[in-house]
Amino acid sequence: MATGARGDPADTVARVSGHWGWVLGFGIITLAIGIVELTWPGRTLIVLAVLFGVQLIVMGVFKFARAIASDDLTSSGRVMLALIGVLSLIIGLYAVRHVLITLIALALLLGIFWIVSGAMELFMALSLREIRHRGWNALIGLLAVLAGLIVLVYPGISLLALAVVLGVWLMFLGAMQIMISFRIRSPSVHA
Repeated sequence: MATGARGDPADTVARVSGHWGWVLGFGIITLAIGIVELTWPGRTLIVLAVLFGVQLIVMGVFKFARAIASDDLTSSGRVMLALIGVLSLIIGLYAVRHVLITLIALALLLGIFWIVSGAMELFMALSLREIRHRGWNALIGLLAVLAGLIVLVYPGISLLALAVVLGVWLMFLGAMQIMISFRIRSPSVHA
């Protein structure tokens, strides 16, 4: 049986499919963290910061290992993936070491994100007449700005909401990673 060219998509999928277990494991861990976060949001704020840090550490190790072991990446792709892995590892270690700072930073970053994204949504809804459902987009933008301001003014109260939002996000991210792992795995099952 002839092997495909190095750039052949089928050959690339075959090589990546050997690593589907890593993606599945990452997805299961992320999903489990999200479920735990939603189950005990009031009690797990400290655990949230630690789990967030651990998740970043695991992701950093995974990305760095993929940068070293993957045959389908260019040199610049390897460097970028390795840099993302190292950055994730450093931020994860800092988050685990400085839990309270991590919690406040997460709340403040979420507030800033909501303000900026809401202001952009509101601006687009008001300035671009061709956008469908301009009224809904403007309302969503306004609500995002208000939510961001509340988080910035009352970060302590917002931490519980942050725990719930991150729990939902981690469940979604974990479920997506699990689905991706099975999509990666499927070509090797049928081969």
